[in-house]
Amino acid sequence: MQPNLLIQFFLLIPLTGFIISLFIPSQKELFLSRVATVVSGLNLFFLLFFLTLWLWNGHPSLNIKEISVFRDSGYEFLIDLYFDKITALYLFVGALLTFLISIYSRYYLHRETGYKRFFNTILFFYSGYNVTVLSGNFETLFIGWEVLGISSFLLISFYRDRYLPSRNAVKVFSVYRIGDVGILLAMWASHHLWHENITFLKLNNYELVHEHLQGHSGIGIFISMMLLVAAAAKSAQLPFSSWLPRAMEGPTPSSAIFYGSLSVHFGVFLLLRTFPFWEHQWIVRIIIGLLGFATSIVAISISRVQSSIKTQIAYASIAQIGLIFIEIALGLENIALLHFAGNAFLRTYQLLISPSVITYLIREQFYNYKPRITTTGNSFLKRLEYTFYLLNVREWDLDTFTNKIIFTPLKRLGRKLDFLTYRNVFYFILPTYAFCFFLFATSRHIPEQISQYLPSVFSFTGLLMVLKSFSERKYPRLAWLLVIFNHLWTVLAISFNEKFSFSHSLIYLSGIIISGIAGFICLQKLKNAEPHFFDLNQYYGHVYEYPKLAFIFLLCCLGLMGFPITLSFIGEDLLYSHIHEDQFFLAFFNSLSFIMGGIALIRTYARLFLGPHIKTYHETAIKTG
Repeated sequence: MQPNLLIQFFLLIPLTGFIISLFIPSQKELFLSRVATVVSGLNLFFLLFFLTLWLWNGHPSLNIKEISVFRDSGYEFLIDLYFDKITALYLFVGALLTFLISIYSRYYLHRETGYKRFFNTILFFYSGYNVTVLSGNFETLFIGWEVLGISSFLLISFYRDRYLPSRNAVKVFSVYRIGDVGILLAMWASHHLWHENITFLKLNNYELVHEHLQGHSGIGIFISMMLLVAAAAKSAQLPFSSWLPRAMEGPTPSSAIFYGSLSVHFGVFLLLRTFPFWEHQWIVRIIIGLLGFATSIVAISISRVQSSIKTQIAYASIAQIGLIFIEIALGLENIALLHFAGNAFLRTYQLLISPSVITYLIREQFYNYKPRITTTGNSFLKRLEYTFYLLNVREWDLDTFTNKIIFTPLKRLGRKLDFLTYRNVFYFILPTYAFCFFLFATSRHIPEQISQYLPSVFSFTGLLMVLKSFSERKYPRLAWLLVIFNHLWTVLAISFNEKFSFSHSLIYLSGIIISGIAGFICLQKLKNAEPHFFDLNQYYGHVYEYPKLAFIFLLCCLGLMGFPITLSFIGEDLLYSHIHEDQFFLAFFNSLSFIMGGIALIRTYARLFLGPHIKTYHETAIKTG
């Protein structure tokens, strides 16, 4: 049997299992769990068989060009698969742990309201995991990367009748999306460096990489630093470390498989996969090593003083990942891979037994309590010790730091646009856009000194629309419309660049328009049904009474943010291929618009449909934070 046929099974089996699980009634708990167990077990069996053949044939690196999704002059969007020792180990760890978690969750979540949702999400996550691990280029990797991001949101908000899981799900998703700015800019810069959608197999060609970087060392360092930003956000390294403990609000099995073992190591995977590219950029290696070292010191000190066992495990895992970053920076690839596998298995085990450990410790303290001998003092060293202790208890205020540095300035800028009301959008923004579109139609008459700045101006205008949507607290329909207008301004901005055809605009806007109209209809229906509980000032929990509407609206959010369920995902990559190498501000504004638009949409969904129900006749959980 050909290797490429077997590799396809690693993608098709989880995806088929996910689709089957969607049609299983929620009352069929045994059937649901068996589907997940059989899917992960079958994938594990095929992987072991494939690894045997692969090792027997000398473990070659395999690159498989699967599907050319879209092709135009000078551009091709293709699904490319790649298999080497990094892929082999990640696939094995993922298959084995998913198989074990599926068995464990069958009993742990018995009679839970969201039993079906949990197994749907686990299979969805496992499909995205395999796509990411098997990806042979950045475009394929980003498909799986997006699936992992939305899976994290769904797993953290599993207990959607509670306030804290819903809020933390949005917070974690926001940090994930901020990290995605790095990978989007890295993809854009790599388009210009290689003049193609470079495959990871070609990155292993030292002569090719060296030839391209000789006269473009600045772009090379920029790409490497953007990849580091994405890796640090995904693997909870400084300054993004605070999201991982917040992600533990989901059920214990999801914490174990997602945040203890698999997803949190994808920053490591990204650095390992792109190591041949930045291997000879010593400044980048030093920064990666220093970042890992600082994260390890901070995280291990925080984990020693936390009262929650999940928080202790989370920060201990962050510390170990920091050490893996150091190993990668030193070029110790095999040690980093073994370290990843060991840390993944250990954290999964610790999280799965954590409820039993807590029970045992409570019982031990009750029957054999011994007061701890403490000493007090007022010396300089004692005061320094107390200060360090309080700093670690407060987790070095990393959460506050992230908010003040990233999200608070964006919210303040958005709130300065309060004149953008629902009515003013139609009275002022729509005519302004029509006028700018007229300028595009007559662009040959615009002086070059002016037209060269128009793309960045239009893109920044779209970014302002998104920031207003992100900070909006009253009108959900306004927040939704502003995200749609952001996409329209983005297309107009790129259209002023050469060689951007009208068909490319249609590809990008096809999913945006359909999702935008369908989502607006959903919002209108919800407003008609619940006129007094329809704003973004709190969590309303409307999913209780309108589960189908909530599901359709979530799909609309995914389509509007460019999730890979519509052609707009390909359109995003097309847009970046038409942003010139010297248009850094245009690339940055577009990336930030995509990212903040996704955050604004998920925030709108969460506040309308998740959290404790606003109506008193529904049973609600106690607000814990």
